[in-house]
Amino acid sequence: MKVIRSREFTAERAWGALDIANMGGVTTRLHWTDQPYKWHVNDGEEVFAILDGTVEMRYREQGVEKSAVLQTGDVFFAGIGCEHVAHPRGAARILVIEKEGSI
Repeated sequence: MKVIRSREFTAERAWGALDIANMGGVTTRLHWTDQPYKWHVNDGEEVFAILDGTVEMRYREQGVEKSAVLQTGDVFFAGIGCEHVAHPRGAARILVIEKEGSI
């Protein structure tokens, strides 16, 4: 049994994470960041739930860059092959659910 107060979580570096669960090879991690990640494609599906803050998710569809501004409570799903990058606007806390070992 765990209770996690996401608004209280911080990390020593951008994209630092608190491992919450590993359910049959699918990880759930709470990330804190105030810096963008890097453009990447995961080897599986990925779910981002914004728990605190605002994050601009940039992604490419058929080579065209698009973006969605996500607020607290919003969820972004990156399917297999979806190239994407998260750009927080200030500090943000993001719950990420993905295949174990994904970048």
